[in-house]
Amino acid sequence: MRNADHAEACWLVEPGRAEIRSEPLHAPGPGEVLVRALHSAVSRGTEALVFRGEVPAGEAARMRAPFQAGDFPAPVKYGYCSVGIVEAGAAGSADWLGRTVFCLHPHQSRYVVPADAVHEVPAHVPAARAVLAANMETAVNALWDAAPRVGDRIAVVGAGVVGLLAAWLAARLPGTEVEVIDLRRERRAVVEALGARFAEPAAATPEADLVLHASGSAEGLATALRLAAFEATVLEMSWYGSRAVPVPLGEAFHSRRLTLKSTQVGHVAAAQRSRWSHRRRMALALSLLADPVLDALVTDSAPFAALPEVLARLAGGASGTLCQRIDYPAA
Repeated sequence: MRNADHAEACWLVEPGRAEIRSEPLHAPGPGEVLVRALHSAVSRGTEALVFRGEVPAGEAARMRAPFQAGDFPAPVKYGYCSVGIVEAGAAGSADWLGRTVFCLHPHQSRYVVPADAVHEVPAHVPAARAVLAANMETAVNALWDAAPRVGDRIAVVGAGVVGLLAAWLAARLPGTEVEVIDLRRERRAVVEALGARFAEPAAATPEADLVLHASGSAEGLATALRLAAFEATVLEMSWYGSRAVPVPLGEAFHSRRLTLKSTQVGHVAAAQRSRWSHRRRMALALSLLADPVLDALVTDSAPFAALPEVLARLAGGASGTLCQRIDYPAA
C-alpha cells in the first residue's frame, strides 16, 4: 500500500552512486497540484555529467533544474523529464484534476508543484512519448537559433536524441536536404525513418549551408567545421561540462568565414524572445510529439526501482541507448 504522505525519489548520493530514497510529501496548498508520475526520461548528456560529478563550479547555478534538491556535486536530486497525472489540487488548481501533464521535475514517484509548473500533454500525444518534451524543446530552440532556410543543405553531426529531433524538424522544411552524421551505423534506420540521410564521417557530404553539432565530442566538432560551406554557420548544441574541448580554428576556418555559434535552451532564442514565453515554447514542443515516428527514439525502458543502476550504465557509455524511459508503478 502506497504511503500518501511520502514519495520515492532518486538521489545522487555521491558522484557515481545513486539510490532511491523515501521523503515526506505535503498536501497541495493554494495554487498547487499533486502529480503521480507515469514516466520520466534520463537526459543522456546532462544527467551523465551530473552523475559523474562533472558540473563546473562556475556553472552550478545555471545548471540547477527547476525542482532540484541539494547541490552539485552531491547529494542532489536531479532531472527534468517527468510525465504524470494530476491526482489532487487545492483551491485555484482543481481544474487540473485527472489531466496528463509534463513537468520539469526530477525522477520521483509523486510530487507537489505549483500548477503553473505543469504543462498539459495533448490528447493525441501518448504519455510514454511525452517524455521527449524537454529534448524537443531544446531542438526547437536550436532551430530558432540556427535559422535554416528553405532549400538549405543541412548537416547534423551526432545522432543522439536532440540531434535526431533537430534533424526531423529541419527535414520538414520545404526543399531541405538533411544528412545526419554519426559513427554508429545502427542509427541509419532511425535517421531514415525521420526523413533524413545517414552518413559516417568519412562519407559525409561537404559544403553544407548549415551544420548542427550535437555529438558531444571534439572529433564531432572538427567534422562539423570541415563540412561547413563558405560563410556557413556551425551551431554548437553540445554541452561539455568541465571538459576542455579543442576547436580546430586553423586551416580554412578564417578564409571560409565560418561562424561558430552557441545555443542553449535556458533562454528563448533571441529572434523569438519578444513574443515567445517558455510556456508557449513548451506547448509547441509537446504538440510536435504527435507523430508516431518519434517512438523510434525511445529505445529503452526500465522500472523506477532500477534507475540507480540505469544511471550508472548510461554514464559509462551504453551507446545503443537513445532515450531511456523510466516507468513508475501503477497507482
